[in-house]
Amino acid sequence: MVGRLGLKDMHRQVLFVALTLSGLVVGWLSDWLQGPPFVAAMAYGLAYVFGGWDGLRNGVKALRQRTVDIDLLMVLAALGALVIGALAEGAMLLFLFSLSNMLQHYAFGRSRQAIQALMQLRPDRARVLRDGLAVELPLEAVRVGDVFVLKPGDRVPLDGVIVRGESALDESTLTGESIPVDKGPGQEVYAGTINTTGNLEVRVTRLASDATLVRMIALIEQAQTEKAVVQRLIDRLEQPYAVGVLVVTALAVAIPVIFFQEPFTQAFYRAMTLMVAASPCAVVISTPAAVLSAIAAGARRGMLFKGGVYLEALARVRAVAFDKTGTLTEGRVRLVQVGVLEARLSEDALLQWAAAVQQYSEHHLARATLEAARQRRLTVPEAEGFRAVIGQGVRAVVEGATIHIGNLRYFEAWEQNSLIKGWAAGRAVLETLARQGKTAVLVVREQTGQREVLGWLAFADALRAEAMEVIQQLRRLGISSIVLLTGDNRHVAEAIGRQVGVDTVHAELLPAQKVVQVQALVEQFGAVAMVGDGVNDAAALAASTVGIALGRTGTDVALEAADVVLMSDDLRQLPYALALSRATRRTLSINFAIAFSAIILMITTIFLQGLPLPLAVIGHEGSTVLVALNGLRLLRYGFATS
Repeated sequence: MVGRLGLKDMHRQVLFVALTLSGLVVGWLSDWLQGPPFVAAMAYGLAYVFGGWDGLRNGVKALRQRTVDIDLLMVLAALGALVIGALAEGAMLLFLFSLSNMLQHYAFGRSRQAIQALMQLRPDRARVLRDGLAVELPLEAVRVGDVFVLKPGDRVPLDGVIVRGESALDESTLTGESIPVDKGPGQEVYAGTINTTGNLEVRVTRLASDATLVRMIALIEQAQTEKAVVQRLIDRLEQPYAVGVLVVTALAVAIPVIFFQEPFTQAFYRAMTLMVAASPCAVVISTPAAVLSAIAAGARRGMLFKGGVYLEALARVRAVAFDKTGTLTEGRVRLVQVGVLEARLSEDALLQWAAAVQQYSEHHLARATLEAARQRRLTVPEAEGFRAVIGQGVRAVVEGATIHIGNLRYFEAWEQNSLIKGWAAGRAVLETLARQGKTAVLVVREQTGQREVLGWLAFADALRAEAMEVIQQLRRLGISSIVLLTGDNRHVAEAIGRQVGVDTVHAELLPAQKVVQVQALVEQFGAVAMVGDGVNDAAALAASTVGIALGRTGTDVALEAADVVLMSDDLRQLPYALALSRATRRTLSINFAIAFSAIILMITTIFLQGLPLPLAVIGHEGSTVLVALNGLRLLRYGFATS
């Protein structure tokens, strides 16, 4: 009954509704003023033609497919009114039916505006560098590897990586985050975002057809066609229900006439009224009106639901499982503590020597060490003779002394390690730091045959600033169990678990073991959401009722792996998604209550009080428009995320 209408179709519908109303009003006036009968007949005929045009066309199409739909029921009811001479009632039915359809299409158009607006965000041309000059080219002519130029205020035409310049990028169109993000060389920019401050040169990494914005739009459009479970059930029942209405209508004519000698005209009029009252327009429109509005509301906040079925499933979730790295934590190791055992040595001096050795390493702890040295504006001395023992430590000669940096296994492999000055104290510190959930290494200086522990470096993957707040909000929303699933070591996992306040921690898990844990949660709680970064959680995301990925502005893996993608990479969107899904479920319940109550009330009144056909038409179309508008309210759904 409700299709996708272009702008021209919408204008045509408005015109047809206006002509139908004109015919209805002229016919009423002619009857009231007792004008010539042919004037009223022509006026009502005009209302029948334009008011029944779309319904008749759709009804005939349904008959060709050997089905019966609601459009056909309305046309038959109007023709029935014509048969018994109730031209005014039939014209009124077609006017309100066409008006209702137009309002429904308008409401659905509103729910799609947030999606259609995304299509306008990307410019159709880019200024590409050719022989040192900026040349404007259509996006289809730009190749991967080309470099384009951005000035302040420009919209980014294509996905790429900054090769020169620094600026702040407004990414609110993709992520919902209103604060511009500072970016420089080596960092990605995305089509549709806005360059706010500096001049940039960007190397293209994706063609126009593969841009993050394009894939977002494709996913949202796909989501709008993925029906919720309730909607699929209604679709299956709509056909037998419509046939049932026709059968009941025929019986409502035949039984009173044959068995109770009721006049045909009276029985037929009541049967037509019954057909209108029993038609399930409001029931059919209840689900898509709410679900499409909710999907659009999520999209405006950088939240992608891949279909109504996942929106519906999220409302049933009672347990949430989190991955640790990149989900509850930032996914980036940082140096959080520099400790010294040698009283004459400063923290900065120890960090300088450590950075000198680590500058030749590709290990993530080495990168964190160098980053900390840069933040402190330290000068890193040169080092010679760099050597690495995989999984244990590194060494190099700095300023005439060999500096060793390693974990306990590195030093325990030494003979007579107990003779290292400060060994016992250093070992105790590392064991204490491990229990606190930190990764720590000792820094040992070896010179003229003497070995001495200078101090230690402690590293940690910093907890997301919003993690504890999100856990608290999930509890307020009634989540029964919050679980941490990670492949990290038990000490680190338990420390993170204590900090954020989860109920259970499962550590040192392989991907297959994460799946087993998720399946156990599903068995216990019925509906479980798994939240991860989409990189190494694909199997666990698939095993959950709803897989939710934090997509760092649209990573390919995150977009493909999950049922719901939080494009802003902000955990605070998780409570919003849960609250939105529950609000959608409440809206559906209200819509169904309105729809079924209207049907029951009208049918009861028809048999007890003889409800006139015009009032049945108003009740039928009014309830249909009401549920559509009620669903539309979700477009403005708000939930405090802080």
